[in-house]
Amino acid sequence: MPLATVHPYVLLGVAIVAEVIATSALKASHGMSKLVPSLLVIGGYALAFWLLSITLKTLPVGFVYAVWTGIGVAAIAVIGVFWFDEPLNWGGIAGIGLIITGVSVLQLSGSGAH
Repeated sequence: MPLATVHPYVLLGVAIVAEVIATSALKASHGMSKLVPSLLVIGGYALAFWLLSITLKTLPVGFVYAVWTGIGVAAIAVIGVFWFDEPLNWGGIAGIGLIITGVSVLQLSGSGAH
């Protein structure tokens, strides 16, 4: 299936997944000193940015970047807690809630329309 026929929200979703995998691998790479995680970092970010560039053909940059970074930050925070045993306090939970609220408001305001 050509990428031109894939809905831009699907491409954005895959870009987010690729970015989250790359960021998780960045932590696991130990300063890019481990080969497999380092390759995941490079490949994941390359895929994420390529797919982002395609979504920007039809979706507004402010909306795309807000969704990409917002969902990515929230996902990485959760992955940090469960995968890397990092703490998450009430401030972090509130911040994630605000990110989700902000992205939702953008979507509901029509900023995501194309």
